[in-house]
Amino acid sequence: MTSTLDRPAMSDAVPGNEQTLPAKLLARAALTPDRVALRHKQMGRWREYSWADYADHARAVGVGLASLGVSAADKVAIHSENRPEWVTADLGIQGLGAVAVGIYPTSPAAEVQYLLAHSESKVVIAEDEEQLDKTLEVWDQLPDLSHVVVIDPRGVRVLDDPRVLTFDELLERGRSGDLADFDRSVANLTPDQVAVIVYTSGTTGPPKGAMISHANLHASAESYRDVFGTDEHDEVLSYLPLCHIAERLVTVVNGVSHGYIADFGEGGDSFANDMREVQPTFFLGVPRVWEKMLAGIQVRMADASWLKRRNYEFWIARGERLARERMQGRFGFRDRVVYAVGWLLLYRALKERLGMGRCDKALSGAAPIAPQVLAFLWSIGVPVREGYGQTENTAQGTINPDGDVRIGTVGVPTAGAEVRIADDGEILTRGGGTFVGYYKNPEATEATISTDGWLHTGDIGELSDDGFLTITDRKKDIIITAGGKNISPSEIENRLKVSPFVREAVVIGDRRKYLTALIGIESDTVGDWATRRSLPYTTYEDLSGKAEVRELIQQVVDETNTEFAQVETVKRFAFMAVELDHEDGQLTATQKVKRSAITEQFAATIEEMYS
Repeated sequence: MTSTLDRPAMSDAVPGNEQTLPAKLLARAALTPDRVALRHKQMGRWREYSWADYADHARAVGVGLASLGVSAADKVAIHSENRPEWVTADLGIQGLGAVAVGIYPTSPAAEVQYLLAHSESKVVIAEDEEQLDKTLEVWDQLPDLSHVVVIDPRGVRVLDDPRVLTFDELLERGRSGDLADFDRSVANLTPDQVAVIVYTSGTTGPPKGAMISHANLHASAESYRDVFGTDEHDEVLSYLPLCHIAERLVTVVNGVSHGYIADFGEGGDSFANDMREVQPTFFLGVPRVWEKMLAGIQVRMADASWLKRRNYEFWIARGERLARERMQGRFGFRDRVVYAVGWLLLYRALKERLGMGRCDKALSGAAPIAPQVLAFLWSIGVPVREGYGQTENTAQGTINPDGDVRIGTVGVPTAGAEVRIADDGEILTRGGGTFVGYYKNPEATEATISTDGWLHTGDIGELSDDGFLTITDRKKDIIITAGGKNISPSEIENRLKVSPFVREAVVIGDRRKYLTALIGIESDTVGDWATRRSLPYTTYEDLSGKAEVRELIQQVVDETNTEFAQVETVKRFAFMAVELDHEDGQLTATQKVKRSAITEQFAATIEEMYS
């Protein structure tokens, strides 16, 4: 082993049963019943739910599911967009001692069939007619599935089927039973029980079901509290899929554990408006979200007047200097005065437009992000700290510490976690968040968790002498050129995606003489660029095929190449003439590119770049 670092584990002050989320929810509802826990926007209006409402709904869900035959260790799936019913169902399922299984709302019917069959789910809670139809299409292949509960029954035509009921009917079944049964069930939970199964994104094969215990969730919640100091005064916007471990932690696990408000907007195209209305104090963003924010500002500045552009350039330059001081905890009086003036003239307007007006805690995770994007966010006063974790360690890994943020690294181990580098460069982690194992896959579990408890992450990285971790790439994604040079494609791809005109970039070159890239343009920004130049186009494919657009992206590639060694430069590129989509098998549900699928689909295009 080449290097190792760990931090002391925090005290497990919360004993036994009280480490479970359902027990925390009931305790919080008893302590602060009238405090707002959840808010939901529908038809432009926000509705509030108190902690007492939260707990009462979870109780009713739990007792209602029990009336359908669900008992301890049974699996219940949730197939829905983010909304209060998702989280009350999650807690209701866990409170029974059953296991909650999330299914991404974008999953096609075939994937729904695989996940429900593999998990042996007894009940699925589907959001609406669209999600119900996916289950109906494959129900004859699901011998374990007994009931479907529909949250929004508008348009549903099979409600006369006794196996299909509405969420309201489920709640009524629960309320007509003995709600105290739920509290007794919660009292009997133990920390080592499996609470949830989270299916991995499956970039290289079928998704694997990671079993995560109540103790795992508790350990991760305590790590977040230690890092960010979140409490009941904070507020978050729940928008990333709740099936993803990071959003589930932010919305459900930390929300209940730390007592803050979780808001559910209308999502989709109204995300930007939801952000402006909520102005969350704590925000989790995946790289794609942060990149979109930067791209939007860059496009608006391109259309701005000369005076506005000069003001923007001046204060962004000042912000970059201030950011370096802030990241190192050296933000003195003079810096505060300069920032205050910049806040009046630029930063306040930009932050409020992005929905970051109140944000004093921000996290980037789930995938590597280009340092240039983080530098920009810090320059306008959004303190984004990059962290590292994965489903298998319940996102308990590393984080850049407050007062010593180093862009380009993912920080140091969180409290209770250990990190070290194996002889082959693989990152290993160990701690309270290490998952129980893969459901019905002991071979994969044995290959992932060593006998001494170290989790093999599949990522390659380096540890500095003072313990800061830098991610190089996924172990399986490292490119070895024909000349024997090891190259990390993600670093090049992330730099290409800094451009507001590039949405996706896939670098090719394994066993080849030089690197090439498949590039997907950002339709909104490239479309705006084309419109301002009176360049007509019809479809995404037509826009990608324009010679002028190729020249535009060639400039991006040329600029990127200047930052890398000769062997790491992209010699040729080609466009992916379709927008990548989860339902077409090109992306995972978390919007990660499936390299194998892309290289297979665009095999002819790749060969042309090497002909």
